[in-house]
Amino acid sequence: MSSKSSATAAGFVFFAGIMMIVVGIFGAIEGLAAIIKNEFFVVSPNYAFKVDASAWGWIHLIIGIVVIFAGLAIFQGKLWARLVGIAMASISAITNFFFIPYYPVWAILIIAIDVFIIWALAAHGHELADVQ
Repeated sequence: MSSKSSATAAGFVFFAGIMMIVVGIFGAIEGLAAIIKNEFFVVSPNYAFKVDASAWGWIHLIIGIVVIFAGLAIFQGKLWARLVGIAMASISAITNFFFIPYYPVWAILIIAIDVFIIWALAAHGHELADVQ
């Protein structure tokens, strides 16, 4: 692989790490909002999965914090960091799928970012380690 394509792939992984940190911060803030004021999120009465908003808040807060640390670990270029990053982005996407009735546009946006993170880490994760 040429050095230009290798640098581009490493850029994708670097961007994925930054996006993991940003998504983790957003998830933690979203979780705090649900914990502090659980009436902030309103769900339709016909939603199949009924979970209290404050319970969702704790879930998002914990996942957000773990995603932040996984995003920071990506910059080390280690295999374990990529695997944890892929796992956490997958968990974040699944969690936000269940959160769609509470905050639809936001949840779908976070799912899209998580899919990009998974792709970048799975397809180009080793490139960051090669560039370093």
